[in-house]
Amino acid sequence: MSEHPILETRSLGKRYGSRWAVRDLNLLVYPGDVFGFLGPNGAGKSTTIRMALSLIRPTTGEVRLFGRSLRSDRSAALRSVGGIVERPDFYGYLSAVKNLEIVGALYGGVPARRIWEVLELVGLKERGNDRVKAYSHGMKQRLGIAQALLSDPELIVLDEPTSGLDPQGMKEIRELITHLAREKKKTIILSSHLLNEIEMVATRMAIINKGELKVQGAVQDLLKSGEYRVLITGEPLAKLKSVLRRHRRLVKAVEPAETGMMVTMDREHVPAIAAALVRANVRLSGIIPRRSLEEYFLSITENATES
Repeated sequence: MSEHPILETRSLGKRYGSRWAVRDLNLLVYPGDVFGFLGPNGAGKSTTIRMALSLIRPTTGEVRLFGRSLRSDRSAALRSVGGIVERPDFYGYLSAVKNLEIVGALYGGVPARRIWEVLELVGLKERGNDRVKAYSHGMKQRLGIAQALLSDPELIVLDEPTSGLDPQGMKEIRELITHLAREKKKTIILSSHLLNEIEMVATRMAIINKGELKVQGAVQDLLKSGEYRVLITGEPLAKLKSVLRRHRRLVKAVEPAETGMMVTMDREHVPAIAAALVRANVRLSGIIPRRSLEEYFLSITENATES
């Protein structure tokens, strides 16, 4: 990729006593990414984000934002970054507008026009003058994103933005993230343990486990690589099963499925299996990849609980 990364971590590490929460982490986030940052609970996601936002200091390595080092050029590096870490907090007795005015004062003042723009962007314009204590959890999450957008940053970092939300709230946040990326041309880092949410919105992703990077790349490319499951449907079914049994060298596992056979194999072997079925006069009606992000994630982190 020819573009320079917006965010880059170089051998980033954070140690608490003798325990490494993050170790030798090298991430690359490019302009326009919706970057899914995945890992089991305790994998080091929030620690990494806190280091990326200069909320805690790394033990080793460095973070670079827009080509600038956080260590030597912190203010300039963070100038075009907005984010929320875990649950956003507000003054419940004040309105959304007043809360955003307080945050805006930290930037040296934000025009009222901009406050209403971000409230409209997150779908809260009609409730802007209501006290935040009357807001639902989902509305507070959206207000947190509005807060992150106040300075019109190029990079938005969201740590578990759908945590605790009901399905409707998750849908609203997902649609907002997609809108920010596609229409507003924002680069977004999205930390989450909700795999289906990442699969629906992310363009690139990284998976960490026990503080170490396991894989990084384009979501679709990663899901296509290596071993995955394929639903093969066709008639006659008995002949389909027979051909699969004869090709055990290529096929790792075969399970009956409601409409055919679920086959586990390396992606590169799918054309050979399809050709063998056609030669055997099996009338194929479908060869459908069934690999999901959940399956891929588990294949990467299945040893997460081992010491």
